[in-house]
Parts: sequence; structure tokens; C-alpha cells
Amino acid sequence: MVLVSRLVGVAAVVAGLGWSAGHATATESGAPLAANCSALALTASLTNLAASHPVAAFGCDGPWAYLWATVSVGPNQIGVTELMHYDAVRATWLAASRATYCKPGALPAAIYRGACFSN
Repeated sequence: MVLVSRLVGVAAVVAGLGWSAGHATATESGAPLAANCSALALTASLTNLAASHPVAAFGCDGPWAYLWATVSVGPNQIGVTELMHYDAVRATWLAASRATYCKPGALPAAIYRGACFSN
């Protein structure tokens, strides 16, 4: 009876570990809990990007993000690329220097590709 009880207990622990290994929590993902990865959140701190400027693409990985947007209209229109870093103290995304961080291995791969190989 004790052996059966122990086997049931071990099976429950193993099943629980298997379930938790397949279900990452927000803190395990590397992203700060308050980091909202949306076009609105990423552009909130950028004074040169008004809400009326369309965001063509963006992506986030942990505290890093990139943003592609169009600035101005008509013949003066230009596409811009921003590298962003989440400031957990201020709970906001801030522009980061591409000259400083666009180096192999300094950023997550998807952010590196999205932020460092365009205009």
C-alpha cells in the first residue's frame, strides 16, 4: 500500500513537471510583465511619430523591440526604423541607439534583423 501511494505521488509530480515545462509564464519569457508589445505602446514615447503615422511593422523580444513607421505625407514621406528598449522603472518603451546595439549578439536575432538592416 505504501509503495502504491508513493508511485501515485511520483506520477503526480512527474505529470505536474511535464505540464509546467510546456507552459511558460510571463517571467520565464524574458519580457517584463508590464511590457505591452503593441504599435501604440511602442510609439507612445516617440514625439516624432504622431498617432496618424502608420506603423508598417514591429516586433518584440523581451525588453527589445523594433518599429517601422512612415513619417510625413506626400513627396516628403519617409520610412523610419526605431530600435526600442523597455524601461521597467518608467514602464515605457524608449528609443535605443542603433549605433550602440546593432552588433552581432547584442540583441535577440529577430530584433537584430528587424532593427539593424533597414534605413
